Amino acid sequence: MTPGVPPSKPPPRSPRSRLFGARSFGLGGGASGEAPPPLHVSRLVPSPRIGRASEASARLGPGGELRGMPSAAGPEAELRRSWPGAREAMAMHPVVKAFVCGSISGTCSTLLFQPLDLLKTRLQTLQPSVNGSGRVGMVTLFFKVVRTESILGLWKGVSPSFARCIPGVGIYFSTLYMIKQHFLLDRSPTALESVLLGGTSRTVAVVCMLPITVVKTRYECGRYGYESIYGALRSIYRSESVQGLFSGLTATLLRDAPFSGIYLMFYTQTKKIAPYDQVDPALSPLVNFGCGTVAGILASLATQPADVIKTHVQVSSDKHLRMRQAIALIFRDYGLIGFFRGAVPRALRRTLMAAMAWTVYEQMMSKMGLKS
Repeated sequence: MTPGVPPSKPPPRSPRSRLFGARSFGLGGGASGEAPPPLHVSRLVPSPRIGRASEASARLGPGGELRGMPSAAGPEAELRRSWPGAREAMAMHPVVKAFVCGSISGTCSTLLFQPLDLLKTRLQTLQPSVNGSGRVGMVTLFFKVVRTESILGLWKGVSPSFARCIPGVGIYFSTLYMIKQHFLLDRSPTALESVLLGGTSRTVAVVCMLPITVVKTRYECGRYGYESIYGALRSIYRSESVQGLFSGLTATLLRDAPFSGIYLMFYTQTKKIAPYDQVDPALSPLVNFGCGTVAGILASLATQPADVIKTHVQVSSDKHLRMRQAIALIFRDYGLIGFFRGAVPRALRRTLMAAMAWTVYEQMMSKMGLKS
C-alpha cells in the first residue's frame, strides 16, 4: 500500500457470489478481467439431489441459462419450435388436446374424401323405375355429376360435413381418450375392449351430431333445396319436429357404433403385429396408415347394409318411415344386393378417411407428448 493513497475498494460481488462465495466455488482466483469459468450446477446443489447424469450434463452458461438439461429435448420442445401457439396448447387439459387433434384430423379427411361420400349417397338413392339405376356405376355417376353440376358439385354438402365431422371427430377422440385414461391407463385394450371402446365413443358422437348428419345426407342426395345449415335445421324442425332431426338414429347407431368398434379392434390388433422395429421411425405414419386401411375395409363391409338403411330413412319424404319399412322397400326394389349399393365409394371413403384421421391424430398427440 502506498502511503497517502486510500486503499481501493474491492469490486462489488454479484448476488450469486455473495450467496455462495467466490473462492469456495471457483469464481475467483483468475487474472484481472478474466471471465470466470462456467458454473457447474453440481457445485451449487448437493449431488444426491440432482443425480450423476445431470451433474455431468447440466451447466450454467454465461447468461445464467441452463444447458444440457433433459427437459430441453423431447416432443414438447420440438412442438414449441415448430408451432408458435405451442405454449398455449401445452397448457390445455389432455382431453381438450385430444378434441383439438381429432377435430384437425377430421377436417383434413372430410375435405379430401367428400366426393366419395356424395357418390355413395347418390348411388343409394337412385330410383330404379325412373332412370334404370341398376346399370349406373360409380364412374358413370361421377361423370354425370361433373357434367351437370361442375367439378365443384362433387363437394356438395361439404358445409354440413364440416359442421358434423369437425366437432364429431373431436368428440369421438376425446371421449375415447377419456375412457382409456380412466379404465386402461397402464395397458393396451384387448380385442373385445377395443370393440366396446370404439362403439361407446362413437355412440356419444352420433347422438350429439345426428341433426347435422340428417342435413348433410339431404344435401348430398340432391332432392332438397336448403340454402343453409341453419335454414335446413329450422325447416326440418318446423315440418317434422324433433323426430325429423333425429330420423334414422337407430340405423345410424347400428352403422357407426359397430364400424368404430370393429375398426378399432382390427386397427389395434394389426398394429401389434406390424414390424415397427424393422421400419425407419420416419415411416411409422405410413405403417399406421396401412393398418388403418386394412381395418377400414373390413369394418366398412360389415356395416354396409346399415348405411343403406340409414340413408333411405333420412332422405325419405315420408316422415313416418321406420327402419323396418325401409328394409322392406330396399329388398323389394333392389333385392339383397340393394343392401350393398354404394359399397365401393363408401369403403374407399371410410377406409381412407379413418386411416388418415387416426394417423394425423396419433402424430399430433405424439407431438403434444400424450399417448393416444
